[in-house]
Amino acid sequence: MSLVSPHLLDNVVWHSLTGPRAGLGERVGQAARFHPDVSPFGAIEDTSAGAWADLTALVGAGGVTCVFATGLDLPEGWQPLMEVPCGQLVAARVTTGGESDGLVDLVAGDVPEMLELVAATKPGPFGPRTIDFGGYVGLRDDGRLVAMAGERLRCDGFTEISAVCTAPDQQGRGLGTRMVRALVERIRARGEEAFLHVADSNDSAYRLYLALGFVERSTPVAHVIRAPS
Repeated sequence: MSLVSPHLLDNVVWHSLTGPRAGLGERVGQAARFHPDVSPFGAIEDTSAGAWADLTALVGAGGVTCVFATGLDLPEGWQPLMEVPCGQLVAARVTTGGESDGLVDLVAGDVPEMLELVAATKPGPFGPRTIDFGGYVGLRDDGRLVAMAGERLRCDGFTEISAVCTAPDQQGRGLGTRMVRALVERIRARGEEAFLHVADSNDSAYRLYLALGFVERSTPVAHVIRAPS
């Protein structure tokens, strides 16, 4: 699939929250955010003073959110807490075929095991209701959940792959690669293309995704910020 409407991915959290994922968040004017137990991400439609005022009203005095941006000038009173440089990669050259065999669909009852796996591997934010994004798959070995991945952000024509993780004692078997390819195949079957975000500091994952055929399209930063008190 060609990268139609690439501007959607430049502000993908906003387009997700005001589009297919609207039911998982809340909005005030030009600002929106996911429910905190679903995801820590928020977004503004643009960088106008009105949008920042709406985000302040939404997160509350002293509230914390995380926004993706390629460049961010915080208004007076907002406090930067953390910055995580990332790559935004699109699955333009990823090939698939047959990787879904043996995968299980994960549901709400699997969340305790999923949270344990996330705690052991730290693939990124995952809360008690992150499963509500849907599309999570896993691999079990003798009943034990040893690997998982799923879908997170979604906008017109694109779905993000997220929470890719494999238990430490199962790494090196290609389980993560298998799940990513399976999800790319599922996403393409809906007429969409897959993308993902990976932290610059995660060199091994970055190299793996590029080797699989993902193509870097931008380098946003995940900014954790606190609203004025």
